[in-house]
Amino acid sequence: MTDVAFPLARGHGSIGSMEPLSPEEIARYQRHILLPEIGGAGQQKLKASRVLVIGAGGLGAPILQYLAAAGVGTLGIADDDLVSLSNLQRQVIHDSGTIGELKTESAAFAIARLNPHVKVIRFEERFTEESARRHLSGFDLLVDGSDNFDTRYTAADAAETARIPLVTGAVGRFDGSVTVLKPYETGTDGIENPTYRDLFPEKPPAGLIPVCAETGVVGALTGVIGTLMAMEAIKLVTGTGEPLVGRLLLYDALSARFDTIRYKRRRPRQSQAS
Repeated sequence: MTDVAFPLARGHGSIGSMEPLSPEEIARYQRHILLPEIGGAGQQKLKASRVLVIGAGGLGAPILQYLAAAGVGTLGIADDDLVSLSNLQRQVIHDSGTIGELKTESAAFAIARLNPHVKVIRFEERFTEESARRHLSGFDLLVDGSDNFDTRYTAADAAETARIPLVTGAVGRFDGSVTVLKPYETGTDGIENPTYRDLFPEKPPAGLIPVCAETGVVGALTGVIGTLMAMEAIKLVTGTGEPLVGRLLLYDALSARFDTIRYKRRRPRQSQAS
């Protein structure tokens, strides 16, 4: 874990301990503050929030950029990879000058240039059950921008155990999806919210679903899905709108079409396998 050493915000407590906005912050976030649904109180919630983002790649890049621009007070980045030339077609938080650097380092400096009020905590490691136990308790929200099912299941289990919301998304070639998980709560109908396994009961066999290094992916698609994930995170932090809980948002870039699939809890919580 590394705290980035450049000008950072002093206030990064829990959402319950909000600090006032400085005149510079009020000017920076004016377009948020003008929105009745967010306002000054919502912007203070963003400033006080601590969000952990898994991955600083195709999805992680727009997630981190828009959460930093929105004024999230503390961003954690979990990634053990290095920036490569082939990343730059879609991982727009990095650039040609950062090839060979740790993605966490490259992303942290990009965030500092974008918004010096944001504190960045770098976890230069893969997100695992063990790392989740060590780090996740310090965050209010988990956003999973990983590219594999092992990490997605681990993130879902860890967020449920920690009782924090999870925003998770995926992309493939020309299509993507986003959903929000809060299985530790019940919906307005009194039924427990669904888990990740209610949506995807079992991991697909290894090798069944090829990765983008084998099949390709259009770069702008990761921007669409990652930005939608950032929007869901902002809604969760500020209490604005209706998050995608129990709904899977699907995007088909080739037909320029969005669809939504509703899903529910299939089994009682105590019977679900870990």
